[in-house]
Amino acid sequence: MDARSESTAVPLAVDLDGTLIATDLLWEGLFLLLRKNPLYLFMLPVWLAGGKAHLKCEIAARIDLDPAALPYRAALVERLEQERAAGRRIVLATAAPKRFAEAIAAHLGVFDSVISTDRGCNMAAGRKRAALIEAFGDGGFDYAGNARPDIAVFDAARAALVVAPDRHAARWQAAHDAELLPAPKPTWRTILKMLRVHQWLKNSLIAVPVILSHEYLDVGMLLACALAFVSFSAAASAIYVLNDFFDLALDRRHPTKRNRPFASGVLSMPFGLGAIAVLLTVSALTALFLPPLFWLVLGGYLVATTAYSLSLKRMLLVDVLTLAGLYTMRILAGAAATGVDVSFWLLAFSIFFFLSLALVKRYVELRTTALPAGERIAGRGYRAEDQEIVGQAGMASAFASALVLALYIDSEAVRELYAHPWLVWPLGPIVLYLTMRLWILARRDEMHDDPIVFIIRDWRSQLVAGLGAVLLVVAGM
Repeated sequence: MDARSESTAVPLAVDLDGTLIATDLLWEGLFLLLRKNPLYLFMLPVWLAGGKAHLKCEIAARIDLDPAALPYRAALVERLEQERAAGRRIVLATAAPKRFAEAIAAHLGVFDSVISTDRGCNMAAGRKRAALIEAFGDGGFDYAGNARPDIAVFDAARAALVVAPDRHAARWQAAHDAELLPAPKPTWRTILKMLRVHQWLKNSLIAVPVILSHEYLDVGMLLACALAFVSFSAAASAIYVLNDFFDLALDRRHPTKRNRPFASGVLSMPFGLGAIAVLLTVSALTALFLPPLFWLVLGGYLVATTAYSLSLKRMLLVDVLTLAGLYTMRILAGAAATGVDVSFWLLAFSIFFFLSLALVKRYVELRTTALPAGERIAGRGYRAEDQEIVGQAGMASAFASALVLALYIDSEAVRELYAHPWLVWPLGPIVLYLTMRLWILARRDEMHDDPIVFIIRDWRSQLVAGLGAVLLVVAGM
């Protein structure tokens, strides 16, 4: 028997979580379950009391997993297809629950058998090793794995294939000179993408009350704004990560969102949970230097954004009204941090202006998603036939914001606050230009799915917004 024949005669057992797929189905299943009904959170300790295997099976029994959407490691899948074509027996040996494992095996079509977790046995580490030895004998199989629990199985295998290893598996691979199938390492750019740093631009709204009150030379207020900005940005990034967890299945079906760090599997969910803890700690520690009223606004923001991620984003119109409110909460946070009063005019303008931006976002989704009549966008409350009314509402909201601004400019408050109030008048046309241009480009299908990202990248929008800022400063001199 030649070496190739001997190799194909030995079964190849393959781990699932972190090896065949760049994710962990326990964490994925947990967030799919909580997205379905957050009240399941109270059942988790009860299920866990019955053991980890029991917990996994209870979660798997209540959710539907789409095997086609998972982030498979393409190089390993190709390797398995080649081995199977050469006549080798391929076994899926995983700690994932049987329902998930069999669905994935059926989808890929390369496995001859499945060894997985059932209610009585969590098929990990020593138990997986014992099951494989019982089936094929000590040293009678090859094994592909990626993590510390797989080391016990590596030691019992004839040969090991170490895939995208954690630090424990990497040390074992180096010490035993085992075959390595590496995966791209996360970079700082990946981390920044996870944090959605570009979205921090929204938090510059915190400085609006100070700017409009002409207190932008007050060092104490500027410091308070800076602290509030850091606190809000850290809190917002924590919620973005949490939102990514709940939206994994939806993001993987989206043409661009599927490249997000967690949807693609570049970053692990445990890493994301650690990042959430760090970010919330930074947010809380920074908030300690600000007035208690700021803590109240920040707490309200965290509650509202979490509710949005869990439920509100799937409700017709409630989602866009919530987004407009979240923008406005940033202005309120700035007022709470600095002690500056916020006028009715500012809040009214903010609601209408940001409602228009939120509706642009939904309008672009409706235009770029192919939907049969009567069917909703995945994870949203909108249907294809809603496109026209969403566009009309967005344009109306844009004009309403300009109208509120015009009424404010003509008020006694402006004449008292600005030395040259006539310089404020161009702000009305500027707002109309910004919003109407967004809507025209959205209608032409030339708009990014997030208008904030578009404005960041669009030099015309930046130029016009900069002109408005200069007019405000000069008018107050």
